[in-house]
Parts: sequence; C-alpha cells; structure tokens
Amino acid sequence: MDLQEFFRENRKVALAFSGGVDSAYLMYAAKSFGAEVKAYYVKSAFQPEFEYQDACQAAGFCGVEMETITIDILDCPKVTANPKDRCYYCKQKIFGAILKQAKRDGFEVLMDGTNASDEVSDRPGMKVLAQLQVRSPLRECGLTKQRIRELSREAGLFTWDKPAYACLATRIPAGEQITKDKLERTEQAENYLFSLGFTDFRVRMDQGRAKLQVPEAQLEKVLEKRPEILRELKKYYAEVFLDLEDRG
Repeated sequence: MDLQEFFRENRKVALAFSGGVDSAYLMYAAKSFGAEVKAYYVKSAFQPEFEYQDACQAAGFCGVEMETITIDILDCPKVTANPKDRCYYCKQKIFGAILKQAKRDGFEVLMDGTNASDEVSDRPGMKVLAQLQVRSPLRECGLTKQRIRELSREAGLFTWDKPAYACLATRIPAGEQITKDKLERTEQAENYLFSLGFTDFRVRMDQGRAKLQVPEAQLEKVLEKRPEILRELKKYYAEVFLDLEDRG
C-alpha cells in the first residue's frame, strides 16, 4: 500500500497533529490525494509555544483546518508522578481528547505520524494507538524518516529539516515530580539557546541543575558562548553542566 491508496480507501480522516516533520507531511499528502482532512493540535504545558506556531504555519501552507484542543495535562496524577510509562497515560489523555472531538465533527478515522523508522516496542505510548485504533499511514506504507524528509523537501514544506523534538516533560528524570515551574524553566532555557542559534539540543534537569546536551559540532559554540549561557541559565538552575557523552 502507498499513501495514495490509503487515502483512496479513507476519504475522510482526522489527524493528530504535532507540527513536526511526519505529521506535517501526512497532512500534506492527505490534502494532495484529495482526502477530507482536519488536523487537531493538543496544547498543554508539555508543548513549547514554537511547536504550536509551527503547527499553525504548516496547516496554513497545506490549506487544512486545524483545531486547537487545550488540556490540563498537569491534572493527571499518573502523568505528573512521572513513572517510566508516563507517555502511556499522557497519550491516553491526548488521543482521548482528539478522538472525542473528531467524532463530534463526523470523523471515524484518526491517524498519526508514526513512521516506519520509529521503534515501537519500547515506547509505552504506542500501546494507546493500538487500543484506540489510531491508524499510522506512514508506518503502514513503509515510509522512513529519511524518505519523509526527502518528500517534504520536494513538497516545499518548511518542516523538512526540522529536528526531532520530544516534549518538555522528557527533560525531567523519570520518577521526579513534573510541575508547571519545571516545565516553564525548561522552555525558557531552551528558548534562550535557540535564540543563540543552537539546534537539536536538550536542557535536561539533574537535581535542580541544568545538563546541556548538544551535537558534537556545536560544542565549540557552547564554549564560545559560555559566559552568556551561564548568566542566563543560572536564572533557572542552581548550576549548569555540559554533557560530553555521545548522544548521536
């Protein structure tokens, strides 16, 4: 099966939309192949503002209606306790909210951007997709991340080279309580590094300290910008460390 065939069989689809590479291309493909598609973006304390702005821009480019669903993810104790399977409970809430609204809008098929390169065996959140019967056309059609980037570039999607981005909650160690304050500090710290030109990095929490993880090619830039980085990040963290482990 290819995407054209998928959308020939599924003419009316709802999309769980993140604003990332995969779901943006899936939205574009659905529109291109003549399906009726509506995107649903779930806004919570786990998503930084730039992700929402990217989602709006991508939906506008594709000419697809996007509905924003706001949820209070911090009112779920199973999520804020931050167990190793936190993603399972989080996706339950997110996809449950999307399914509820999509059905109200007359959509019976909900799809997401999981692709053929995604490892699903060790991702608790993937169980929710199966339980709620969410379709993953990119995976079903054997499209890998690299191929999706290539197709996105050909389509003129600005997301084609967008780095992978995990939600803000992933910066807090498993087992440590997730709070609004910790999420806001993380977003402010990462926004600052974005403003300096850093890409594809993480600012992780480690007992109240910041642990910077950046690609090897950007390590020299961290040292060049060390005074500025320390001055800004110490507004949010007691200490700032650079992680020299290879995260590639």
